[in-house]
Amino acid sequence: MENIYEKLMGLLSEGKKARMVTRVQMDGSGEGKADKQIFEAPQDALESMDVVWKDGCLTEYFYPEERLIILGGGHVALALSDFGARAGFAVTVVDDRPSFANNVRFASARQVICDDFIRAIDRLKITPSDYVVVLTRGHRFDKECLRTVLGGNFPAYIGMMGSKRRSKGMGQLLVEEGFDEEKVAAIHMPIGLSIGALLPEEIAISILAEIICEKRKKRGKDHEAGDVDFRVLEQLAKEEGSHAVVTVLSTKGPTPRRCGARMIVWPEGRIAGSIGGGCAEAAVMREALKYIGTGRCAVRTVDMTKDVSEDDVMVCGGVMEVLIEG
Repeated sequence: MENIYEKLMGLLSEGKKARMVTRVQMDGSGEGKADKQIFEAPQDALESMDVVWKDGCLTEYFYPEERLIILGGGHVALALSDFGARAGFAVTVVDDRPSFANNVRFASARQVICDDFIRAIDRLKITPSDYVVVLTRGHRFDKECLRTVLGGNFPAYIGMMGSKRRSKGMGQLLVEEGFDEEKVAAIHMPIGLSIGALLPEEIAISILAEIICEKRKKRGKDHEAGDVDFRVLEQLAKEEGSHAVVTVLSTKGPTPRRCGARMIVWPEGRIAGSIGGGCAEAAVMREALKYIGTGRCAVRTVDMTKDVSEDDVMVCGGVMEVLIEG
């Protein structure tokens, strides 16, 4: 049987946008069957919502995972890696010094590469959905990085740290070398929003804030993003054993997770991902165990508005609809 999530991740790994459609047909027992299909979505199509649940049909749009590629492993890079991971980016750090480029130093990064910058950039195969930050230890390395990036796919964001004078000189040099003037002008030099940052952590915040601004501009300020956890999708893409999948279909009021959040439940009670934690998640998990191996599905309402008490506090107080698939 085709693993629909493997097909989804295959499209995303190629830098393509994907649409997953899940049609749920319920019977009189309150249960039913779910049929899933995956389509490649036009890159220029931009819907107002990534997740739509309507008339028994769940439509989800997925974008290639947004990587934050940090070229350089210094103090600002260390803070940016932590903040970027917390903001939902898959962080990759590159440096050619083993004492800087290691998983102990950059524990929050998805990938740490210790190699020559040019070779590392070639290996990474930068896509238009990547965010690239140049924070190397010297002008020569910055120049090598920018030249290499400009020679391939132009990322969603690229910025270089440096003074205004140095940034202006770098831009002029790149244009004189024949690089596209518009692309050079699109490099954020000096990098980051002007917030008077001094400490490495403050500079990292200014950089991440600028990246988020660019990210939201591209999607549109009114765009409602899905609550996607790529680690859960990756797990589902390679999963072969019996399990259940719980997906948040809709929310009303304050809820811990948004539409599109997923949780995998295995027969022994192990889980991956989350739909919000606490007693509500535990109850859904127990329900999901009943469906493992059945090929059946159910839609359930998780009401957190009536569980506010001194002993069992559900601080969110909203309502979620979830799809449980066995």
